[in-house]
Amino acid sequence: MADLVRVVKPPDAIRQIRKNCYRVREIIFETDIKYYPLKPIGRGSHGVLCAALNLDTNDKVAIKKISNVFKDPKTAVNTLRELMILRQIQHENIIALKHVMLPSQRTRFEDVYLVFELMKTSLHNYIQTRKQLFEDQIRYFIFQILCGLNYLHSVNVLHRDLRPSNILVDSNCRLKICDFGLSRATARRDSKFMNPCIGAPWYRAPELLLGNNNYGPSIDVWSIGCIFAELLGRTPIFPGSDPLNQLQRIISMLGTPGEEDLDFIQNEKARRYIKSLRYSNGTRLSSRFPKADSTGLDLLESMLLFDPNKRITAAEALNHPYMAPYFDPSTVRPAQFPVELDVEKDMEKTAIRERIWQEILHFQ
Repeated sequence: MADLVRVVKPPDAIRQIRKNCYRVREIIFETDIKYYPLKPIGRGSHGVLCAALNLDTNDKVAIKKISNVFKDPKTAVNTLRELMILRQIQHENIIALKHVMLPSQRTRFEDVYLVFELMKTSLHNYIQTRKQLFEDQIRYFIFQILCGLNYLHSVNVLHRDLRPSNILVDSNCRLKICDFGLSRATARRDSKFMNPCIGAPWYRAPELLLGNNNYGPSIDVWSIGCIFAELLGRTPIFPGSDPLNQLQRIISMLGTPGEEDLDFIQNEKARRYIKSLRYSNGTRLSSRFPKADSTGLDLLESMLLFDPNKRITAAEALNHPYMAPYFDPSTVRPAQFPVELDVEKDMEKTAIRERIWQEILHFQ
């Protein structure tokens, strides 16, 4: 690992507040002295991740560095939202934010360092290893993701970027949802403010691809359906080259939606586009995944319904017969209080910086 990490002489300002400066490959990490970076482990929606050792406790952690937070207003607001969400949530299937490093200067800091528990790998890497996945493993993975998602939706949070690389796995196959950089509070049915161009395209629900901006929790359920299918087939189910190709692949697989399944589409031009596509009878999931459990395919089909109003919810999915070996109603309960995200879109840079500073203080 010596070739991955090189200690850099810290500037006087950093030394005075007891921080060390490291170069991890080409990324500079200025950390509290108790953290010793080990190696880079990936990238999140707005940050670089590095494994590190907590010298005080001898525990390994993951440090996420969000660089130049205030260069782009969207990054600044997303960072504030991520901090607010992670401070207010706690669930065994959601990554725990253990610490946020206090910057050296209250009014001039540009980077934010988040410290998480360290997991072994991501579900993406797990799938890519090509190791055999047994039916019960897949069932256990989906169960845990649904538990975490049911909790998030119960606290009024949409993840908006669920994909295999944002789901972490430990050596005991326990899962945790991570990367809340694109998360939002659940929209009201009459709201018109949320951007539909979010999340990895291959896991993006039809309502997002069609430009709807008052979507709800069903977008996350669709993403889980895509992950479920990828676990079964070891390859993405809808690997579109662009949003239009993505829609074509979805309809080719699921079949042309009926007239009543298009009512949710807000844009008339988008509705006409769907109607203009060549008719498709679709492909039976049992043909695509011939070795899969029939009850599992029934659950998958209910997750991948074109009309979001007909799609199963996370709570309903947990009650599906496929989840019976793991589901216990007494242990899966919704949260008592919703997450509060009082963040204005057009906040001034100084105001956002102060709000982020106040959030960081919660972790000191």
